[in-house]
Amino acid sequence: MSARYLTALPVFNEEQHVVEVLGTVRQFCGDVLVVDDGSSDRTPCLLQETEGIAVVRHEQNAGYGAALRTAFDYAIEHGYDALVTIDCDGQHEPRLIPELADALFPASGEHIDIVSGSRYLKTFDNDSLPPADRKAINFEITQQLNNCFGLELTDSFCGFKAYHVEALRKFEITELGYAMPLQLWIQAVRHQMQIVEFPIPLVYLEEERSFGGSLDDARRRMAYYQQVIKKEMDLQEVPCGADGRDQAD
Repeated sequence: MSARYLTALPVFNEEQHVVEVLGTVRQFCGDVLVVDDGSSDRTPCLLQETEGIAVVRHEQNAGYGAALRTAFDYAIEHGYDALVTIDCDGQHEPRLIPELADALFPASGEHIDIVSGSRYLKTFDNDSLPPADRKAINFEITQQLNNCFGLELTDSFCGFKAYHVEALRKFEITELGYAMPLQLWIQAVRHQMQIVEFPIPLVYLEEERSFGGSLDDARRRMAYYQQVIKKEMDLQEVPCGADGRDQAD
């Protein structure tokens, strides 16, 4: 692929994984950005010791969505054609980065705005068994988005994605927490973006990883997600039942 692309990793207190993950990521991507979202462990020191990466640090922890928003802005400001985002908790396989980036520019010439990794599109031999509450919430939210907007998603929360940078210019990310992907999907519908999914293995290394505070309770997390969906639908004036392909840009 001749397009110039950046791989960005949002990190927060990832001292257990960051060195190994970055070492692997750098094998498959020349330009790497780490957004350190206010880490208070050894992550900042480890990043300083790592060569060949760019680092943007939030002095205070602002949230997963805030880290991705910073990555979006960086990709735009530095003139990249594409951005790949990958989590730093070991759930994603960096060897797939070039394939996700290439999928944005198919040989057919079709314009693709977002290539979204999916852990449920295909079964792989060594797939993990996902935590039951996370799988259930993901499934319910994914079905809700599909039913409302005519999408064909199988995994609405996967952080392993590739974006056409021109599409990034259209997003207005204000949801700074873990519900940021929901805001993103609704805005993608609003702007008639072309979305395809890409199968990736299902890997969970830390099933008890915290969402933070009350969001560790599945019922409260679902209520939070529903609030974000409703608020964004009202803000974007995209009613349930709208087909993203028919929305005015």
